[in-house]
Amino acid sequence: MKHYDTIVIGTGGGTKLVRPVADLGRKVAVAEMESPGGTCLNRGCIPSKMLIYPADIIHLTEDLSRLQLSKDSDWKVDFSKLVERISKTVDADSASIAPAYNKNPNIDFYPYKAKFVGKREISLGSEIITGDRIFIAVGCRPKIPHIEGLEGTPFWTSREALRNTKLPKRLVILGAGFIALELGLAYRAFGTEVIFIARSKILKEEDLDIREAFHENVSKKVTLHENCNIHKVSYKDGVFKIVLDDKDHSVLEADALMVATGTIPNTDDLGLEHTDIRLNADGYIETNEYLETSAKSIYALGDVIGRYFYRHSVNFEGEYLFDNLYLKKNPSPIHYPPMPHAVFTYPEIARVGLTEDSVRLAGFDYIKAIHPYSGSAQGMARLPEVGFVKILLDKNSRKVLGAHIIGDEASNLIHMIILGMTMGLKLEDYLNMIYIHPSLPEITRNAFRKARDQLGNTV
Repeated sequence: MKHYDTIVIGTGGGTKLVRPVADLGRKVAVAEMESPGGTCLNRGCIPSKMLIYPADIIHLTEDLSRLQLSKDSDWKVDFSKLVERISKTVDADSASIAPAYNKNPNIDFYPYKAKFVGKREISLGSEIITGDRIFIAVGCRPKIPHIEGLEGTPFWTSREALRNTKLPKRLVILGAGFIALELGLAYRAFGTEVIFIARSKILKEEDLDIREAFHENVSKKVTLHENCNIHKVSYKDGVFKIVLDDKDHSVLEADALMVATGTIPNTDDLGLEHTDIRLNADGYIETNEYLETSAKSIYALGDVIGRYFYRHSVNFEGEYLFDNLYLKKNPSPIHYPPMPHAVFTYPEIARVGLTEDSVRLAGFDYIKAIHPYSGSAQGMARLPEVGFVKILLDKNSRKVLGAHIIGDEASNLIHMIILGMTMGLKLEDYLNMIYIHPSLPEITRNAFRKARDQLGNTV
């Protein structure tokens, strides 16, 4: 049985603990049963954004008349070549990871499924290994609901939607979270008729003002069935028949069906029953303030611990673990700065901090300030369909509790507020800086000015 200083299971966010540790002269084993690079590279963030970017160009030019422009014909997309280019790019990136590991004398790469066969013993192919420190970064997979007739049909998850090379005429999507909406709106831009079935509300985790603005905009482009589910599914001769659980048992027909109803952690077949590692009721690995599991010197990070579900959050956790365990003499608990996220739909959405409902429930004495894109020089130039910046400010500390943006470049625009919240800036700090004119960040400045006006002479 081989013994290592460090064992890393999973090559998504787990990569933060492979080469950096090996470069310290430690012997590292890394295990990956699928394509190296994890969900983000192979079937998530990167290929989806490569698909969404050309879709956004189409979205941007759909109503050119508002800018006194016109085009002679509709956009044409070579969809199969587009998807083949995306797949080729991410596959090449993924394929480069294992050879780089194999060139490093301190890294052993195991292209096998990892399974615990003892408290610290892990089976990989025909070998069993153990290590001083073990890191579990196995992520999550799509959750498939039990629906009569669904099993056995060629339905998609996000994985298949990103590899499909034939553009469907009609696509039904069960789900209305960010994965469903990002991919669904991209397909819609390329010419597919898209129908969403939302079991509750669309983007239910977002701020209410954002949800309402997004709903009003997107409902003009696609069909939305909210507070609805699929009763049963059948498939024959290339056609899905989808029966809804509404009062009329409405029937939809489509040549593609995508299920995007959340994820579940990949902990059910890791052999954790042979260890002292505890799971919570939803199957996520329980960790303490050092990201250590209930088994000493076994750590977990990323989606599999159920805290945050972003590549930037697992990268932060991986970097924390490396610094804390391999560089520091005195380890300290993990401290997460404000955790932002974006939804790469059209219009784009970005958020950091609390929603207004959460602020209200927490009992803060707060100010809400909203400024539209249209109230700025860049907004007048772009004439976007929808767009605003919303700031939630604590009246007492004058610090930002939450910020929400919908509109062009929201994921870029939010970063000045991410920095401000991370640095503990107050309202006056945002107002004392000089903003380039004309630029999109002036919209944020104007939201802060509105907050100042509500506070009166106290700033």
